[in-house]
Amino acid sequence: MSATGTHHVVVIGAGIAGLTAAHRLLDRGARVSVLEASDRVGGKLLPGEIAGVRVDLGAESMLARRPEAVDLAREVGLADRLQPPSTATASIWTRGALRPMPKGHVMGVPGTASALAGVLSEEGLARIERDAELPRTEVGDDVAVGEYVARRLGREVVDRLVEPLLGGVYAGDAYRISLRSAVPQLFQAARTHTSLTEAVREIQARAAAHQQTGPVFMGIAGGIGSLPLAVADAVRARGGEITTGTPVTELRREPGGWRVTAGERALHADAVVLAVPAPAAARLLAAESPQAAAELRTVEYASMALITLAYRRAGTRLPDGSGFLVPPVDGRTIKASTFASNKWGWIADEDPDVLVVRTSVGRHGETEILRRDDAELVEVSRQDLKEATGLDATPLATRVTRWDDGLPQYPVGHHARVARVREHVSRLPGLAVCGAQYDGVGIPACIASAYAAVDQLGGDLRAVQELTAHPVQSLHGGAGE
Repeated sequence: MSATGTHHVVVIGAGIAGLTAAHRLLDRGARVSVLEASDRVGGKLLPGEIAGVRVDLGAESMLARRPEAVDLAREVGLADRLQPPSTATASIWTRGALRPMPKGHVMGVPGTASALAGVLSEEGLARIERDAELPRTEVGDDVAVGEYVARRLGREVVDRLVEPLLGGVYAGDAYRISLRSAVPQLFQAARTHTSLTEAVREIQARAAAHQQTGPVFMGIAGGIGSLPLAVADAVRARGGEITTGTPVTELRREPGGWRVTAGERALHADAVVLAVPAPAAARLLAAESPQAAAELRTVEYASMALITLAYRRAGTRLPDGSGFLVPPVDGRTIKASTFASNKWGWIADEDPDVLVVRTSVGRHGETEILRRDDAELVEVSRQDLKEATGLDATPLATRVTRWDDGLPQYPVGHHARVARVREHVSRLPGLAVCGAQYDGVGIPACIASAYAAVDQLGGDLRAVQELTAHPVQSLHGGAGE
């Protein structure tokens, strides 16, 4: 099934993956209709404001060491608004103090014990040194990040550093998250090295040899939430149709293509891109691919909430840096805090008299905290911020943004599940899938997934095969979520 010429392609879902797919399809000459169940585009990328200052109420940075997100922003007219963080210096709130985020690690896994001095106990540092003497640890087809790292370096490395870093990306549990899917470069190194610290040093040496320059992460003045809005504007400007408030209720094959039913409306399409979360994709695929639907129904999600607080800057002091992460082992309520006015120059410039801070709560399996009302979440955030930083002022304004089932989990075996889903979907001509539940949860991963889906519709499977074999690693932005 070609996705070019006058073919009509329906994209289901208007998050960043669906919008990117629509944008690329228009490049290929297709006629495009995008259907979105909610009343807005953008998915987990959500612009907002607090105390008159524009802020992000969802994701607030994107990985710049991969080209997809930054390039897309430039394509849709945001080049002059791309802005790196003002500071990338973050902390860990652990063992009763804010401690500098260690350097010289790969997602919390150090190349030397000394890299974690100050964060780990003397016993924890000594345990890392034993890695060089241990026999090889086989990782097989996949293994949990926490299980493998703890076996090599001890649990303290996992609990104090790996867990909060991974938790910031997935809101998950390091002892369940797939090494192969979440930290693929470590997985590959673990297959060829006996010593994990030696493997990390090799990864670091390879990175240094490539001499990547420029910021690791990038933001957009006005908020990352402006990216999907700009992509949507570009899609509409080129003749693409985007309809919100239009949940798709049925997806069925018909001679020559697909019938997409949305309420009273039926669209006839030559091809379909399914860019919705796993539960919705499972419902829509149940009739035509029960096997793919069954696989997608096994995808678990974590819920979380972001608490945004605005303070008068006068008389209010925060530590330097972009914020801090919190290891679950320390028993705090919040899992991270971003000093947004420190981290993003554009937020500080919006109103120099206002200081914006945000915290996040909620990890996979944590339900009690998210049952609390907004006022309670604000209060526990204020208490933790006071204990961590001394911040004791009364906020000018507060906002709580809940992301129910916001982050797909990547447990051991995730790569195999994705391969099975794509194998089943490939038997249905003119259908492709993309989104955060497949190849990485970060913005570049979602965009790469969308490009691969469009290529697949055009008969080119190389990008899909590459992503399935090598998912895009999603890194943590240093503090926050």
